[in-house]
Amino acid sequence: MTDEVLIRRESAVGYLTLNRPKAIHALTQGMCAAMIEALIAWRYEPAIKAVIVDHSEGRGFCSGGDINLLRQSALTDGGAAGRAFFYDEYRLNHLLFTYGKPVVAFMDGITMGGGVGISQPARYRVATENTRFAMPETGIGLFPDVGGGWYLSRLEGRLGQFIALTGARLDGAECLWTGLATHYLPASAIPEAKQRIAAGHEIGGVLTSLSVKPPEARIEGQAGLIRKHFASDTLEDILASLEADDGEWAAKELATLRLKSPQACKVALRQLAASAKLTDFADNMAMEYRIGARVLVLPDFAEGVRAVIVDKDHAPKWNPPTPEGVTPDRLDAIFASLPANEEWKPL
Repeated sequence: MTDEVLIRRESAVGYLTLNRPKAIHALTQGMCAAMIEALIAWRYEPAIKAVIVDHSEGRGFCSGGDINLLRQSALTDGGAAGRAFFYDEYRLNHLLFTYGKPVVAFMDGITMGGGVGISQPARYRVATENTRFAMPETGIGLFPDVGGGWYLSRLEGRLGQFIALTGARLDGAECLWTGLATHYLPASAIPEAKQRIAAGHEIGGVLTSLSVKPPEARIEGQAGLIRKHFASDTLEDILASLEADDGEWAAKELATLRLKSPQACKVALRQLAASAKLTDFADNMAMEYRIGARVLVLPDFAEGVRAVIVDKDHAPKWNPPTPEGVTPDRLDAIFASLPANEEWKPL
């Protein structure tokens, strides 16, 4: 067990409280293992009626996965430790998705990457005025994993493709409008919500009674442009569409995409297209594990983390440097099946 996630019971509720405030509660493999153990123990325990996923002090719910571990693994052990982390993290994602008891995730603050993976499976996903939701992986040479392909591909109006490619940050109101959140509460109401839920009150009723009207969702005003410019599953088409628009919004998003890994963007588009056709979340996670196992050790990931997190020069040298260089054969190799004994399997 680890003190990086606080596991406790309060009346009828089991709590999984992320507790790495200095790292904005980024997930480690030990945290994933501890949460899996607790969820399995509570699954058939009659006294536990619901599970709450939240965080201790700090400005974020969860900033993602252990990026430093992943980069070191890519550089030093051929990705072995990184694959092991993905394997357990994805098992946690799948366990939450299939959990028989209601799960409530309080996305109060930064909710990115791995934080999306442990909040989106929840039946109740609570946003606040502090929520900052994003899947920023294309900026570090990765892709929107942890189930991102499943969730984003099911958003309407090509919103998922826009979020996946640009790494756009959504506030709480935008999360509610897109359906990424089920409720919008003021952060000050969260303690009361938890207290009522622990006392056995019906969760949906509690959250609805404490909900407030959010501010206007800015992304709603951009929905038409997103639907138009991100309509294609081909990155070159999206770039050309933005280039042909002389508006300020299109210019901004084009500039953003030019900074992203072309390989990661093409992987994300293919991932979402494939995820949209799947009917079993386990199949989605198996696919994302295959992608992750390959992308982890390709040059763009270590380079992207160097540029954004280590050196912070924000000047990555992508390989290949252009969308045209990311060939269909290259993508086929990333998405190909693994040997049977290396494939991901749920618990």
